[in-house]
Amino acid sequence: MIQNALFLVLSLLGLYALQLFVGYRQGLKNIGNHPGSRTLFSGSSMLGNFLPPIPGIAPGRNSLFRRKHVDHAAMGWDVMSSVSVWPRAHLGYNLADAALIKEVTSARSRFPKPIKQYSVLTFFGRNIVASEGDEWKRYRKIAAPSFSERNNKLVWDESCRIMMDMFDNIWQWKDEIAVDHCVDITVPIALFVIGVAGFGRRISWNDDLVVPPGHKMTFKDALHVVSTDVFIKVIIPKWAMGLTERFRNVETAFDELRRYMHEMIRARRTAEKKEDRYDLFSSLLDASEDDSDALLTDEELVGNIFIFLVAGHETTAHTLCYTFGLLALYQDEQEILYQHIKSVIPDGRIPEYEEMNQFTQSVAVFYETLRLYPAVTGIPKYSAEDTTLTATNAYGEKKVIPVPAGTNIIINTPGLHYNPKYWEDPYAFKPSRFLAKDWPRDAFLPFSSGARACIGRRFFETEGIAILTMLVSKYKIEVKEESQFAAETFEQRRERLLACRPGLTLTPLRVPLVFKKRA
Repeated sequence: MIQNALFLVLSLLGLYALQLFVGYRQGLKNIGNHPGSRTLFSGSSMLGNFLPPIPGIAPGRNSLFRRKHVDHAAMGWDVMSSVSVWPRAHLGYNLADAALIKEVTSARSRFPKPIKQYSVLTFFGRNIVASEGDEWKRYRKIAAPSFSERNNKLVWDESCRIMMDMFDNIWQWKDEIAVDHCVDITVPIALFVIGVAGFGRRISWNDDLVVPPGHKMTFKDALHVVSTDVFIKVIIPKWAMGLTERFRNVETAFDELRRYMHEMIRARRTAEKKEDRYDLFSSLLDASEDDSDALLTDEELVGNIFIFLVAGHETTAHTLCYTFGLLALYQDEQEILYQHIKSVIPDGRIPEYEEMNQFTQSVAVFYETLRLYPAVTGIPKYSAEDTTLTATNAYGEKKVIPVPAGTNIIINTPGLHYNPKYWEDPYAFKPSRFLAKDWPRDAFLPFSSGARACIGRRFFETEGIAILTMLVSKYKIEVKEESQFAAETFEQRRERLLACRPGLTLTPLRVPLVFKKRA
């Protein structure tokens, strides 16, 4: 009896293995065996992401940023295929070719967004990120007016105010401020900006608010926990959220933020007199109510403003952390930036929003950081139909490659940003490359491109450039000296300081810095 059962189990396993093998071989045939990655486990599977990088077994976590353009260069193609055996024959293409990426992002019907991958971001409600087709068009139509010049001016003015508040009230009596990790500064700055420009609620560095009746957390604390620990909410199943104190705190924060947002909706809808407010929340509510055909439900309104919170807060905080780390490493570039800022505001006054375009060096530093450390390393699409793409190899030879319906397409942002075909000396930190008139715009995709490009790009740039300009105008940034790293080379220091891990966005591990007040 036992032998028969064992034989049956082994037979079923053998049949399953044979089925996987046949599917794998068919997958290779379907893509014309175009060069690329061949692994046992798919990089999109939980196991494939959990395992370390093992050739032929699994690509490992953060493989796109870790490998950048290396594999493309080794194979001679800026289009690489990926075929894996398990959990099923997984077909995909990895793109680091600017022209092909432009074709894919422009042809939305052929290459739509795989919205199932974004369903985890709908726990507050349907939103512009986790939608496609007519639903996305509706959200886009309502949201677009919210990102107005008036809102951008609010972002700039509030970013400058928050920085001055930090200088005057937190750093006032200190000539040097040392931090063990730069995100301890950039996270609250970004939080305060999104608080006022996103929600219309001004938050101060010295705020210590009493928890309002009916709540378990202040708005500030709920916003902070949600924005910093959203990854926990994404990956931990609901039934497990009560297992640890941190998980319970995250669950409470999400419940509290939802409650606060619904209270804000009710308050603004029932107010006798409407105030002129230019924060995203108010603008989104007004735009929805002005068009009865596009009216958002409360859940949709909360869902969309939550997405703007996540996208605007973490992305800004991490990008600024990398920016300050790079300037600390490259003192000559920091001095160039400082002198340029002084040339625009020689009297050290607070810059005006109308002067933003004059801070060309600030923009160049910010863009170069985004090129080297793009927040999103892989932008997913898929083929809605049987189609083809024309790939070009390192010798300029062209090849038409088949793209079966259902094939996963990954826009490899680091592969594109480190591609020497577009960027000279791509691993170097050279902000000046963005001062040239003919820099390769189609090869710069930190905000994606096409119709699905980031709707909040101007908001993000305005905030980042204001904060960067304000800080460098008042403080010099240096790497915090630590005795255990005294003997390291410059290359080792850069690797340590700018080490990162995957998250909702590319996340710096530890960036210890010192900010020294300028004379």
